[in-house]
Amino acid sequence: MTGFSKGIRKVEVGLKWDPSPAGQPPTDLDIVAATFVSGDAYGAPAYLVHFDSRSPDGTIFLNRDSTDGRGFGWDELMTLELDRLGSQYARVVVGVVIQQLPGHKTFADVLNPAMRIREGYTVLAEDDFASTLGATAATIAEFVRDESGSWNFHAGVHGFEEDPAAFTRVMGRAPQP
Repeated sequence: MTGFSKGIRKVEVGLKWDPSPAGQPPTDLDIVAATFVSGDAYGAPAYLVHFDSRSPDGTIFLNRDSTDGRGFGWDELMTLELDRLGSQYARVVVGVVIQQLPGHKTFADVLNPAMRIREGYTVLAEDDFASTLGATAATIAEFVRDESGSWNFHAGVHGFEEDPAAFTRVMGRAPQP
């Protein structure tokens, strides 16, 4: 069968990193998802999902949260049930932000960061943030609903030099030339 696809339905975003060396403050990375409505797909997010929130309809939620990278395997996990997301939503952007207390940290300061996006057992993307070493945050995935209502995945890691609050305001903007 060609041309027949249900699109992306349910994905898991995983994030991991190694703990800070002994005597150093802990490093805290967070997964953030921003949803955008059809009439304003590149404007302000309709809502955000992060470490202390979930989507109003329960379709996007954080399964695991770490404040220091001291876990086995994936330290943070977020599930996005795109097939259940309301029809008014046209776009979902997923990012990773480094908490900036205490002090300024970039991905170069994080020990062995990695992310993985998968649908079921199929890995859609993996990255180690090597292309964003000077950034304090990065978008790692974009999911866009097409005319048929199916969700499509757009891979790519794009760095930002924003604090966590500012990042959530700009992470969904259209790419700049």
